[in-house]
Amino acid sequence: MRRSIDDYPFEESDLPEGADDAMRLSWAVAISDDYDDAEPRVVLTVEEVGAPGAGLVGHLSPDMARRVRLALRDALREIGEDPGA
Repeated sequence: MRRSIDDYPFEESDLPEGADDAMRLSWAVAISDDYDDAEPRVVLTVEEVGAPGAGLVGHLSPDMARRVRLALRDALREIGEDPGA
């Protein structure tokens, strides 16, 4: 089973002024259990715009996905943003 959850195509307005060294990245989140152990995982793909198929793909266990979620929540709080639900 594979199922797309969300994706974000990069837009030029995403880069802040002065971020000359920042890469233009798009990301996608999916789920998959197409592994030898048949365990479901969260699949995170990060890809540079203009280089399709050359991105990085992370196959995250539920514990790893929760850790990323908590890190993003904490980062939002650090910059004074509501981390949401």
